[in-house]
Parts: sequence; C-alpha cells; structure tokens
Amino acid sequence: MNPVNSDSTVPATLADLLPDLAEVPESLLDDVTLESFLGWARDRNITLYPAQEEAATALAAGDNVILATPTGSGKSLVATAAHFIALAHGKRTFYTAPIKALVSEKFFSLCEIFGPDKVGMMTGDATVNGRAPIICATAEIVANIALRDGADADIDQVVMDEFHYYSEPDRGWAWQVPLLELHRAQFLLMSATLGDTTWLEKDLEKRTGRTSTTVSSSTRPVPLDFHYVYTPVHETVEELLADGKAPVYLVHFSQREAAERAQSLTSLSLLGDRTRSKERKAAIAAAIGDFRFSSAFGKTLSGLIRKGIGVHHAGMLPKYRRLVERLAQQGLLTVICGTDTLGVGINVPIRTVLLTGLAKYDGVRHRVLKSREFHQIAGRAGRAGYDTEGTVIVEAPDHEIENYRLRQKAGTDPKKLKKLRKKHAPEGRATWSESTFTRLTTAEPEELVSQFRMTNAMLINVIAREQWTYAALRDLLRGNHDTRAKQNREILTTVDLYRGLLRAGIVEEYPADTPSGKDARLTRDLQRDFALNQPLSPFALAALQLLDPESPTYTLDVISTFEAILDDPGQILQAQQRARRGEEIAALKAEGVDYTERTAIVEEITWDMPLREELEQAYEIFCGTNPWARDFRISPKSVLREMVEKAMTFSDLVATYSLARSEGVVLRYLTDAWRTLTHSVPPEHRSEELEDILVWLGELLRQVDSSLVDEWAAMSDPDAPVSAEQVAEHAFGVGETPRLSSNPRALRRMVRNHMFRHVELFALEREEELAELDSYLEFAPDWPAELDAWFDEYDDLGTGQSARSGDLVIITEGEEPRTLTVRQILDDPAGDHGWVFLGTVDLDATDEAGEVRLRSLEVIRG
Repeated sequence: MNPVNSDSTVPATLADLLPDLAEVPESLLDDVTLESFLGWARDRNITLYPAQEEAATALAAGDNVILATPTGSGKSLVATAAHFIALAHGKRTFYTAPIKALVSEKFFSLCEIFGPDKVGMMTGDATVNGRAPIICATAEIVANIALRDGADADIDQVVMDEFHYYSEPDRGWAWQVPLLELHRAQFLLMSATLGDTTWLEKDLEKRTGRTSTTVSSSTRPVPLDFHYVYTPVHETVEELLADGKAPVYLVHFSQREAAERAQSLTSLSLLGDRTRSKERKAAIAAAIGDFRFSSAFGKTLSGLIRKGIGVHHAGMLPKYRRLVERLAQQGLLTVICGTDTLGVGINVPIRTVLLTGLAKYDGVRHRVLKSREFHQIAGRAGRAGYDTEGTVIVEAPDHEIENYRLRQKAGTDPKKLKKLRKKHAPEGRATWSESTFTRLTTAEPEELVSQFRMTNAMLINVIAREQWTYAALRDLLRGNHDTRAKQNREILTTVDLYRGLLRAGIVEEYPADTPSGKDARLTRDLQRDFALNQPLSPFALAALQLLDPESPTYTLDVISTFEAILDDPGQILQAQQRARRGEEIAALKAEGVDYTERTAIVEEITWDMPLREELEQAYEIFCGTNPWARDFRISPKSVLREMVEKAMTFSDLVATYSLARSEGVVLRYLTDAWRTLTHSVPPEHRSEELEDILVWLGELLRQVDSSLVDEWAAMSDPDAPVSAEQVAEHAFGVGETPRLSSNPRALRRMVRNHMFRHVELFALEREEELAELDSYLEFAPDWPAELDAWFDEYDDLGTGQSARSGDLVIITEGEEPRTLTVRQILDDPAGDHGWVFLGTVDLDATDEAGEVRLRSLEVIRG
C-alpha cells in the first residue's frame, strides 16, 4: 500500500483525513471516521473485502474484534483502520507483534501512512517518539505496561498481530496479560490460525464491558490448491516453472538446508529462454544497483539472485533479507529458498509454497508440524491481485520417493512388486506421509492454550503500581485463563517469590486495609523495562567493582563481564566449541592418547568462558539481595573479547568459525554487545582503550550492515520522531554506507588490528591464512620464506599485551594522496625490534571494501 499519490488532491497521509472533533458531533463521529477511512482506501484503488469492512465497522462502533481470517485477506488494512479510529477519538493505540523485526517493519509502514510524527516504537532496546499516539511495540512491552499501570495505563486500544503466539510456552503470558489488565482498552486480535474463540469473545466482553465480535471467514481472496508429490525437489521446481507457477518459496526447517538448496538450483534455467533471461538479468542488475555485498555470504547471494534465486532466513544480515524482499516485491526472483519464518508476517509475495517436509526440530525434539504451523506457512501462497489461486506443494519423504519410483519401475508385475526392497524411514526422526498431509490440509488450528506464569519481574511490576493493592494481585492470579489447579500452583509460586523479595529488602510491608492487614511497596526504583533490556545489567555493574583497574587485561575483563549477561549466540558458541575440541583432539592424537580417553577428555571442552568462576560466585551473592535476577542466568563467553585479542574483523570471525550462513546472528550479537557496553558502562570504568574499541566496533558494524546500528542511533532521543528521509530509506532500500575513512579514530584502530592480525597468524605459522589475508595484493610477501628466516633467528614471537602496544604501530600520512603508511614492529624475545611489517593503506579501496585494504606490504628484516 502506497499512501502517497501523484494526485495533489489526495492527502499526503491518512492522518490528514482525521475529522475535526470541534466540528463533528459525537453522535456522528463513528460514521464520519469510518467513511473517511473507506474514502482513503477508495482513493488508492483499494476495495475492502466483506470481512475487512465488517471488522472496520465493528471497530468504529467501539467493539472488540477478533479477526480470524486467512492469510492474505488484508488484516493489516483492518489494523490501519483501528489506528485511524483511535486517533479520531483522541485515543492512544498500540500495535504489538511477536518479533522486533516485524515491529520495526510495521513502524516504518505506519510512518508512511500516518506520518512520522504520529508513530513511535518501543522494543525494550530503545524508544523512538515514545509519546506518539500510535506506538509499535513487542508484546512484552505492552504486558509490562499493563502490569505496572493496570487499568490506568495510557493505552486505549491494542492491536495484537499474530495472536496465536498466545499459545507459545515461553512468551504466551505477554499476549494474555494485556487482556487481563487493560479493562478500558479496545482490542483487535488478529491471526489466520486461532481455532474456536467463543470463550475469548465472552471473556473480553466481561472484562472490558464492550461488545466483542469475531470476524471469521474460511474463504480466501486467493484460494489454495494443495498437492502431495513423489518427485525430488529439483524436478518439482522444474514442473512448477513449466506450469507457470512461479514465484516459488521453498520452505526448509534449517538455515543450512535453505542455503544448500539454493546452491543446488543454480543448474536450472530459472530466468526463461535466452532473450527473456537477458532481460531479467538486466532488470535484476538494475534493481541491485550499487548495493554492496560486503560479507562472505554476500558474494554467494549476489551470484544467486542474479540467477533469480533468493535466500531468506533469520541468520542472514538484515540488509540481505531486505534486498531479497524488495526484489521479490518487484517480481524479479523466480525461486526463494527460506525457512518456516515465512509464516510470521514476512513481506515476500509468492504464488507457490513448496514445503520440503512436514517435520521440524523445535529445539527439544523432532516432530511433525502442528496444524497451526502448517496453515501459517501454506497461507502465504497466492498473491492478491495477481493470482487466481495459490499452490501449496508438499514433498514426500526421501524414502517414500524412492519406494514410489521402485513401484513405478516394477509396474503391475506381482513378482517384481513382491521382490521390492523398500526403503525405511530414518530412525529417531519424525516422518510424515500423504495421510499426514491430508489431515493437516483439513484440520482446524489447535485451540489456544493459556501460558500464564508468574515471575519475579512480573511481581515487581505489579507491586510498583502507585495504587498497589492485594486485590490487583488476587485478580491477576485468580482471573487469568488457567485452570483452577494451575492457578493454585502459580499462587504458591508467587508466595515464594514474594517472600524472597521481602527477605532481599526489595519489598517492604506496611499496614493496610487488606485481608492480611498489610500491603506492600518497593524500597528502590527500578526502570520500567528492567526485565526487557539486558535485565542483568545491574549485576554487571556490581561485578565491575571486583575487577582490578591496574590489571593489563582490565578492559578485556570489562567486556567479558558484559558479554556474560548477553543472550547466547548459539551458532557462534557451538562453532567455537567445535574448533576447541578439534584442536584438542589433534593435540591428543599427536601425544598418542587412545580414542576412548580422547573422547572423555574432549567432552569436557566447551567455548571459552573468561572469569567464569568469579562471575558465578558474584552472581550467587547478587541474587541473595536481588532474587528477581534468578529469572535470568549469566552465561560467560568470549566473542567480542576474542575479536579484540586476536585483532579479528567481522569477516575473520565468520571465516574462522565457518559462520557464513549465520552472519545475521553474528551481527545481532555484536550489535547487542556494542549497544550494551555503550549504554551501560559508567564513565569511571571507561578506559581510553575501551572507548577506542567501542568506536571501532560501531564503525565495523556500520560497514557490515548499518541498519541495526543506525536504527538504534535514531532511537537515542526517545521523544523524537524519525525523519521522512529515514522512512524513505527503510521503505525503498538500504542507504549509502558511510565511508570508513570518514571516521579517523575507527580507521586507525582497524589499521592497527589489520597489521596485528598479520602478527598473530605469523606467530602461529599460519602461512595459508596469511596468503588468504593478502590474496588481493599483486605482490604479497613470501610468507614461508619469511617464517623460516624469523624462526632461524628467534624461537618465538610475542602476541601478548606488550606486542599489541600502540608503541609498536606507527601510522602516518602516506607519500601518495589518499594513503596511510603503517609500520608494525614485531615483538621479538630479545627486544631487538628490528623486524617490521611495512604497509601502505589504500583509503579509496578501504572505503569501497568497508575493511582495511593495503596497496602494498613488505617485510623488513632486522
């Protein structure tokens, strides 16, 4: 939907059509508001479906609405109507979604529709335009506000997208709490897969006093055609293309499978005949423009999309996902290989969904998809306004495909059929069949299941209310959607939590008119979102007092303290563990240790955990006076610290641990580390070295993908709206990456790191990695010869604190324009300091690459 029209008579934003409350009588306001919205839609050639108009009419009348219509039936337009209706009444409206990426996407979309001044965002990390009348927020934000302020919260309307997350075991509480507490609010609950909601409709009416209307429809704007096939994926894709069923989204249940599938499809002709292919390639190249593929996977993705193949999953850099979405919206991609995250509001228009299976590993076990999951994914097929029907294909398991082909080969000969040696399903993994497929296509979504639970953070938020009463907690515990038996268990849990807060002195009691004769209040101030944005930051701050400022590793120890409170980046830690185990196995083999003993030793090895014992002891002490901290866990690790110690770039980290398919995970973790250290480390603990590292890390992140860093920077003023330029940039593509040379402090740090990376690899005698590091140079040093010469003269090469000293790196202006000269002095055991790595930094090439690029490098022997 594009709110800007070339016709000058059309308002620039929907907010311009808001009725004047001083001129429109209250009795006519609902009708005028609804007609204004419908007129806005008509001006944009949008015709509302009956269900959309029914829902919008009910919202205008003040009803709660449960919108249970199929995917692709325009729920977003109903949400827009809800926000418009709330604004017309001078009310404040919140949009919630399960993931931050979807909240961010909706934020920029609503900025386009209503204007940036009318829209804000709260994600727990930061806030932008927080006093705006329309707020986009994660469900946990709204739940925390509801707990803290109850019915007095400054929320008049809540639009909950993907409401089926109500049933998520870990997060469902956040979808339930607003329903329990915000009695004044109007609710719009939206999902394609809700099941029977009669009980929810009645519950909402009882709590809010509003009529509650369920708007449901089984009729899709674009009907679906389901098929179960016994052909291998590449053959199925070829048949779909021949039948004109592109674009096709191939659904996988791991990022690795999605990336590997994309590579395997490059042998197919996906862009049509020679003439058509040439035109499509030119169109793709034009759409890509000067977009920079700056990482290892980026180079792979560049080759894939130029062949009409997209990749889309959460492990990718955000800028790559946005590029794939943009190319898909322009109809330039034939096939997109992705994961089942397609089911969570991803904006990828497609005609055909091809599921490569019906079973997934959910983090606990390998199981068949639930009906809700299947329909969320399948419902993405079919593009309204383009397709008369969407196609959903499900692949049979590999063993079934092989058996089917054997039967086809045997024909009707009973002897041959009897002799068939059928393949069996792999052991220990869930499998599926055509009957599974048939059941899922017709099954209703599972019933919503209450996931209410009480935690210390929730309890503190309730006690923090200005008018906290016994009744508020009683209503929350007895009024939630759990069974009586589960409520009883939660009450016992809450009593234990409450006693812990009393013992810790966080809560104190005072006489009051309650059944017990007492009420409670907090003894200290806690920020409103303390449980959302790095909740263990107070622990990290306390733990800093245990560090020795005179220690040569002090800055690194500060980093490790805060890394311990960050969420674990699973892919990185597992890769680090594999690498450490591999090194240990090699060493044990060399020592002649037998296999059984090697296996036992290696099982004990994990990733590096700096300060583990000290931090765990400190955490136990901290929890004694801050029992809410037990809702969370510390997790020592060394990702940023390792990068600093080994002078690694983003590319180095990705290459060292083979993380090309998880670059997005790496970026998010490093962004969280940068943001947390920047925001949380107090001045007295910020050494010049740490400031240097933060400047370097911020620039490194911008060069890789500026979207996350810039988004946070845009939110640094919580009361300021984003600019129209930022909205346009987000909507139409990633903006120009800033030149690395424009940040001299970060550049100098990167040059130092680049040269010290050579020292590290030289000390470890990694001549192949040195050659790879300098592979772009026309004349690189003869590293094997240089290594022989060094170790003929010295037994070792220093790489410790003294070797990393700024005194051993001299950076000056180069003799030629746009160059720097850098001398890296090697730290030999004798202290001669005669050997030097002498390099010339090419600033133009550095800006283009987003990483340091040398024009020349030579080794000067002492």
